[in-house]
Amino acid sequence: MRYPVTFVATLIGLALCVYNSTGYDPHNFVFFMFSIPAWVVDLFVDIHDVNVLLMYILTVASWALLGFIADKLIERGRNQDRREA
Repeated sequence: MRYPVTFVATLIGLALCVYNSTGYDPHNFVFFMFSIPAWVVDLFVDIHDVNVLLMYILTVASWALLGFIADKLIERGRNQDRREA
């Protein structure tokens, strides 16, 4: 598997959105703790005026981006270790 951290991070983002949409997070505490787009949107507009589906898509995308960045950093570190050996 080439991008394992990206895959796991995307699954975390999906799980976060599914957990929030099922109603087990009635006051959105968990969603607001772990959703980076929710932090940013809340700074500029009232969160209740934002489309929920858009927030879910942005949350999954941001988690996937964080995983991709982590995979690239891991790959860069491994390449540097190979050059030094």
